[in-house]
Amino acid sequence: MRFFSILVMVLLIWGNAAQAGGLRALETADDNKGWEAVGRLNIGDTAMCTGALIAPDLVLTAAHCLFDRSTGARIESSEIEFLAGWRNGRAAAYRGVKAAAVHPDYQMYNPSGTARVRNDVALLQLDQPVRNGAIAPYEIDTELRKGDEVGVVSYAQDRAEHASLQEVCHVLGQQAGAVVLSCSVDFGASGAPVFVMENGIAKVASVVSAKAEMGSQKVALGSELNVSVAVLKDILKDQTGRFGAAKPKVRRLSLSEDRASSGAKFLRP
Repeated sequence: MRFFSILVMVLLIWGNAAQAGGLRALETADDNKGWEAVGRLNIGDTAMCTGALIAPDLVLTAAHCLFDRSTGARIESSEIEFLAGWRNGRAAAYRGVKAAAVHPDYQMYNPSGTARVRNDVALLQLDQPVRNGAIAPYEIDTELRKGDEVGVVSYAQDRAEHASLQEVCHVLGQQAGAVVLSCSVDFGASGAPVFVMENGIAKVASVVSAKAEMGSQKVALGSELNVSVAVLKDILKDQTGRFGAAKPKVRRLSLSEDRASSGAKFLRP
């Protein structure tokens, strides 16, 4: 089996900005059309991530966005705000978060980079659904394979006032629920949706967890969704009865085969 040697660097939301090559700024309404359901997550007063609506009241993002980096403590849902389609000082919708579910197997300090990435998924329930004809939640697609063309829409520390689109990058490999992508990501892009296109419709197939290096190539690491979204929905139901207000407990891109033989060797940061 061929292994890629990858140095994992979790995309911590307080990191320093780096280059953002290969991205197109979505600065105008026309640029942003179809991507309004991607939004900036403001976390407290100092941090941010990216998230995407997958239902009128549900936002998919990365689990590590919900933890304080220095203490490891869970961040209160009330400290998170979702700004759908945030662009140049305005959002298409502003929503608070009233409940959050983190993948039950996620461990922020897991020494295995693979395990940390594959479980780095969270689901936020908004305090009010987003019911705006211009903001359509995305469907989920779980069929990523090596060689697939994907795209990423994200915010980052050096481009926090508008989203940026990388229309085409590729799945370079997979291992144990984590995917290696040729996409350009940076600090703040944590939780950004990785899209595939199906009959011209954008569907979320992964969320960005980390950035890494594969030799001299900068890559992104994402979580395969598979059963994760269903598990997270069940956790929210357990907390709230039916996505209630309870406080949590603690658009054209393609396909290939060779799903199992492209494992990546993740090294401890």
